[in-house]
Amino acid sequence: MSEQQAHQLIIYTDGSSRGNPGPGGYGIVLLWGNQRKEISAGYRLTTNNRMELLGVIVALESLTKKNIAVTIYTDSQYIVNSVEKKWLDNWIRTDFKGGKKNKDLWLRYKAIAQHFKVRFHWVKGHADNPWNNRCDELATEAADGNNLLIDVEFENLKI
Repeated sequence: MSEQQAHQLIIYTDGSSRGNPGPGGYGIVLLWGNQRKEISAGYRLTTNNRMELLGVIVALESLTKKNIAVTIYTDSQYIVNSVEKKWLDNWIRTDFKGGKKNKDLWLRYKAIAQHFKVRFHWVKGHADNPWNNRCDELATEAADGNNLLIDVEFENLKI
């Protein structure tokens, strides 16, 4: 690990769902120097994209120090492209017209991300990145677990 990497926050996230929709979960690994923290949770009915996005949100919401540089690695092109290509800015400007999904989570992401200097990097999923693979394990274990949480916004849309 380079000197620069040792003094910045690195976050890996992944989301999973068993069926789309179906039971799902997210997994997070936060790395700061030699410190590591893992976070995961499972939901009884959700989608893969919601879990990918919720993983990023929960990771940022777990941080106590604001205005720091954060590099997030994800295998979700949906997230990377939505933020890095400024699709999200347009969705917000047009109030998510045209059936854009996950408005609740994107607005939650935007609210928390403004407190950090966030950069996204896409990594190939299910490949040779050990941290992405660990996030996948956490996400799938959470999706397969007991006492699954309720993705209230998603389930309310289904009614």
